[in-house]
Amino acid sequence: MIPRYSRPVMKKIWDEENKFKIWFEIEAHAADGMASNGTIPKEAAKKIWELGKFEIDRINEIEKETKHDVIAFLTNLSENIGPEARFLHQGMTSSDVLDTTLSVQMVQATDILLDGLKKLLRSIKKRAFEHKNSICIGRSHGIHAEPTTFGLKLASFYAEFDRSYERLSRARDEISVCAISGAVGTFANIDPSVETYVASKMGLKPETISTQVIPRDRHASWFSCLSIIASSIERFAIEIRSLQRTEIREVEEYFSSGQKGSSAMPHKRNPVLTENLSGIARIVRASVIPAMENVALWHERDISHSSVERVFAPDASIALDFAIARMDNVIENLLIYPDRMKKNMDQLKGLVNSQQVLLKLTQSNISREDAYSIVQEIAMQVWDGDGSFLSLLKENKTIKDKISEEELVELFDENYHTKNTDFIFNRVFKDE
Repeated sequence: MIPRYSRPVMKKIWDEENKFKIWFEIEAHAADGMASNGTIPKEAAKKIWELGKFEIDRINEIEKETKHDVIAFLTNLSENIGPEARFLHQGMTSSDVLDTTLSVQMVQATDILLDGLKKLLRSIKKRAFEHKNSICIGRSHGIHAEPTTFGLKLASFYAEFDRSYERLSRARDEISVCAISGAVGTFANIDPSVETYVASKMGLKPETISTQVIPRDRHASWFSCLSIIASSIERFAIEIRSLQRTEIREVEEYFSSGQKGSSAMPHKRNPVLTENLSGIARIVRASVIPAMENVALWHERDISHSSVERVFAPDASIALDFAIARMDNVIENLLIYPDRMKKNMDQLKGLVNSQQVLLKLTQSNISREDAYSIVQEIAMQVWDGDGSFLSLLKENKTIKDKISEEELVELFDENYHTKNTDFIFNRVFKDE
């Protein structure tokens, strides 16, 4: 991932230094496991820990000749360890190192993502309670529907990201597996106790059954989870982008002093952060199909999955980490305009209360079909600019016969629409 969309904390997980560090720890712990069951001398395992050093430049130099990254790494370790290096990698295969390392890196990346989601949830919750009662129009198909509150809008996003947090936690558990089972996964040349030992030391659990590789359905699930989070971020970003449109302008991204919106038009204040988030979501989602296709490998293994994961595991997690942090920043600093929300809601001159009138008529011994026709006919006059909804209702003979003027006015109380806000908040924010 390019530096522009990378945070150092996440990028570090996927750099060569961390990768080779994990490779070494796996090899050294495996040596300890083999020493404990008598496969190799205990002194050899001790020497591996004491003398095991690697030089990235040297590994890359060796790989140019061997065309094999794990062999290049082991060769460089051997140069530093000496004769005891012959006990390295006993009964192991490259996938034991590569797949277990990928598990560790994915777990490390997931922990950062989970921390980011926690922070985002806190920010959404704070702003939701701030605007719990900030009434605004709800829209369906982009058209005014009925009133809601901006706090309820935010509560919806909170619940969605809360589900993502739980989903990602489960994905972390699913990917937290270790495979040290040797060629085609039979443990023919390495005792299963070594896998158990390495797993415990690396904070993982043994893979139930590997075929020399960890089954890629686990990875596909993880990438899918990341992509769902990215899609939720985009849903939030689109909401903000839409509400920032000039003719709506109910919310606005923070525009800092000295910031420029357009190279040509000095007046512009564009939703560039949320537009960027829509784009980043596409990058993360691009990993899903390749991850699904990685599930179907030839027989016990092939390496068609390898190139995909070397690109998408870093890129998807780095991009999503950046997106979560950016979304949090947007929410923390979002400019919210309740007065504008109220002004926009009043544009249709009371039409947002049409359902209450419809229901009141059905309770006054009028069929739903007839009631709908009566209310719709009056509503269409308002659409055409012929007056306010309430005034036209008061003039309609059928309405006057069935609903008193006092009852009509009560139907236009905006608090009618928000009376269950506390109920919804209590379901979403269970600790409040």
